[in-house]
Amino acid sequence: MASLKEFRVRIASVKSTQRITSAMKMVAAAKLRRAQEEAIAARPYSERMERMLGSLAVSAAASGNAPPLLAGSGKDNVHLLVVMTTDRGLCGGFNGSIGRWTRQQILSLRAEGKEVKLLIVGRKGRGILRAEFGSMIIDTLEDTARPAPRFETAVEIAQRVRTMFEAGECDVCTIVYNKFISALTQDVTPQQLIPFALPEADASDAADDDSEVAGNAAYEYEPDEKEILTDLLPRNLSVQVFRAMLESFASEQGARMTAMDSATRNAGDMINRLSIEYNRTRQAAITTELIEIISGAEAL
Repeated sequence: MASLKEFRVRIASVKSTQRITSAMKMVAAAKLRRAQEEAIAARPYSERMERMLGSLAVSAAASGNAPPLLAGSGKDNVHLLVVMTTDRGLCGGFNGSIGRWTRQQILSLRAEGKEVKLLIVGRKGRGILRAEFGSMIIDTLEDTARPAPRFETAVEIAQRVRTMFEAGECDVCTIVYNKFISALTQDVTPQQLIPFALPEADASDAADDDSEVAGNAAYEYEPDEKEILTDLLPRNLSVQVFRAMLESFASEQGARMTAMDSATRNAGDMINRLSIEYNRTRQAAITTELIEIISGAEAL
């Protein structure tokens, strides 16, 4: 059985850890509020831009005048996965869920005979995937969300992807990130960036279609259809990357707040258990000492 001193040391250590996790929980909660607001505020613009380009894509593809970012390279042999993870840990299963999805996707693509390349955002993602897929990692981007995601960083990532596509280093690019649902829930979401994928219609889209028949609308272009799309598609690429960064950052803070709340409560339970054991051991020591004193007095 542990001594009283060992119990006191362990209780003090757990209390110190509890103070740290409680502080991290409060910091994550403070960051979460703003990150959540920014992520939700970015959704209407990015979704609307995606739907608008989707409606234009049909006519552009039919005319045979589609830009490369819309039409693609005509092949799908080389897939680039942009994996959004974190630079810091202590955020529960946030990075693990992204890693599992990426692993399954890589194995699925390789089974089809495709080549896979990985562009990882966040050092934790590299740590998860390096052992099994280290040869596929072309680069790891770190500190992209400190202190918060910036649109300039999204533009740099989008430019990096475009450069690879234009150089023929990849045919299809997909970004995978955790979409923020709530502080307790994050949904792993893949989104194809290149070639531009038509968004699936939902109930809200159907309502919009009553006033604006998006799929069948006739558009007139000035100065030129291809020129306009050539300008809009790179912008959309940056917007979608930025949206993924905002969603991932909000999800990270929610996951960290939840994990630190659980750790704080677990530390409290452990302190209670250790305190009970400490009191029992202390009482047993006092009882033993009293018995020894009484026995000694009787012997006299």
